Amino acid sequence: MSAPTDPPPEPPIRVDLTLSAQTLRRRKAARLFGLLAAAILAAVMVGVYVWRVALVDLPVLPDRSSLWSLNRPPGVAFLDRDGALIGRRGFRHGAPVTLDALPPYVPRAFLAAEDRRFYYHPGVDPIGMARAAFTNLKARRVTQGASTLTQQLARDIFLSPDQTLRRKVQEAVLALELERMLSKDDILTLYLNRTYLGEASYGIEAASQAYFGKSARQLSLSEATLLAALPKAPTRLSENSGLVAALTRSRLVLKRMREEGWITAAEERTAQAHPPVLVPEPRGEGDFGYVFDMAAAEARKLAPAAPDLVVRTTIDSRLQSAAVAALRDGAADAQGRGVTAGALVALAPDGGVVALTGGFDHRQSPFNRAIQARRQPGSAFKPFVYAAAFETGLGPEDVRLDAPVRYGDYAPGNSDGIYRGALTLKEAFAHSVNTVAVRLTHEVGPDKTADLARRFGVGGLPEHPSLPIALGAYEVSLIDMTGAYQVFQRGGILVKPWLVSEVRSARGDILWRKNPQTEIRVYDSALAGRMTGMMRTVIEDPTATGHRARLDRPAAAKTGTSQNNRDAWFIGFTADYVCGVWLGDDADRPMRGEVGGDAPALIWKAFMTAAHQGLPVREFGEDGRYVGGDPRARFYRDLAADFEGAAQGDVTTR
Repeated sequence: MSAPTDPPPEPPIRVDLTLSAQTLRRRKAARLFGLLAAAILAAVMVGVYVWRVALVDLPVLPDRSSLWSLNRPPGVAFLDRDGALIGRRGFRHGAPVTLDALPPYVPRAFLAAEDRRFYYHPGVDPIGMARAAFTNLKARRVTQGASTLTQQLARDIFLSPDQTLRRKVQEAVLALELERMLSKDDILTLYLNRTYLGEASYGIEAASQAYFGKSARQLSLSEATLLAALPKAPTRLSENSGLVAALTRSRLVLKRMREEGWITAAEERTAQAHPPVLVPEPRGEGDFGYVFDMAAAEARKLAPAAPDLVVRTTIDSRLQSAAVAALRDGAADAQGRGVTAGALVALAPDGGVVALTGGFDHRQSPFNRAIQARRQPGSAFKPFVYAAAFETGLGPEDVRLDAPVRYGDYAPGNSDGIYRGALTLKEAFAHSVNTVAVRLTHEVGPDKTADLARRFGVGGLPEHPSLPIALGAYEVSLIDMTGAYQVFQRGGILVKPWLVSEVRSARGDILWRKNPQTEIRVYDSALAGRMTGMMRTVIEDPTATGHRARLDRPAAAKTGTSQNNRDAWFIGFTADYVCGVWLGDDADRPMRGEVGGDAPALIWKAFMTAAHQGLPVREFGEDGRYVGGDPRARFYRDLAADFEGAAQGDVTTR
């Protein structure tokens, strides 16, 4: 019997791994869908992340009115008393202009240059973005931007210029918010008034004045397109390369305006044939440096929160130029006598500063000697000595002895060493006799003399001065002294010197305006008339100390020279102006023989001659403003006439 055998092995199982074409297509589609879904999810996640990061410190839009000045670089524009622009500091911010105040082609030029679809998009422009992307791809470089005009405005007001994804997202969000808050016309108006156009100028009005010396309301088509070409790359147009580039782009702006139907082909050709003419670049601050220092400091105190200001001053531009010229020319003639510094202040009858220079050259030394320097006035202080004596009942015809005098250790003498014996007060005043002034101060008392000077506006005097106050031994400022002399001009009325009359924002809003000064009577009008008569003899008497300053009209003044000729003063007035001049040395070194009746008197005369050009000759008291409305003007004239030629004697001019 045969042994059993193993069963034959089963055939292997075969699996058909061949997939149908339909199955393959389904799997491929599923794979692509998964990848697309993952890409979309990743894009959404990245977008959400960027959006969140962008919104972390997204600026909050303020109210509409704040958009005009928010984050604007500070600047100050200065106007003279007539409202004419005399200079700027910092960035220029022109007065705001509305669309309807501009020629229609001005805003259209900016739309052609920056955003032709401005009135058709909600703040961001997908069509513009696609067009810019296609153009850049075709050129293989960035030739067009995609930011709308609204986005540019949002960036300029709220954001830094950094080219980052986060900033671009913030720019878009803020642009949409601006479009929700403002109308299209409001956005375009704000853009035209805030965009930077080179030459430190923000806004079309400031740029128009800087480049063409005219208002934006007067721009020609070629000038408008040149300005519209600047936001892309504002540069100094006075440089040949910058001007050529801007003119090239302005022709492109003209072409776009013609393509949009905003101008005709003939207007395009005319604008191209007549390129703009630039005004010369300004030469610094010229004659106004010291004035701008004062006005800017005062304006910042009056309106500290405003980033940019328009400050109207009391300065008369013509008189300011005359003051600077008179001081420089007069000081140049005196430099051989050790004069290294000087100052001049001139006031209108209302106390407004019509001219002021605190030195020979503001660029070399911004120290304002008219208001910051405190110097000994010498005999220029004597009007207050005599005015205080008149309040005790003395008068011009009273007599005092001109002879050596001693009070304790104090024994002053006359500068020329001559003693004339008995003199009337008007004679002693005209010849600036020291001994008589000291005797009067001793009689009245130094305290009362100082009190009167303080009433007149002179600051810095000690509470209890000593007898040398009679000869101006205490340091004072030129502007205080000049303002104090105005009390005599106005018949006993005090009006403190002032410079700023109005402060506005760049938008034109009034931030501060000076109210009329309250007139304060600090001295009797009749006594003021007597003092004016005394001071007239200083100029009109040929032997008096100030005769070299004589004008073609009534004038009153006093000379002053401090100890060892360290300071030389001349302060005087007519019915129209008060002017004070000081010469000296910043290091307080003695001058060589310079006295108040020399160069200071001639500087005063030169300025006052220019200031009164074309003005009628007027006596003191002809206008009630100058004598506090006192009807006894004829008394003052008659009294002054009595003094003419009264003083006699041979004295050294001081």
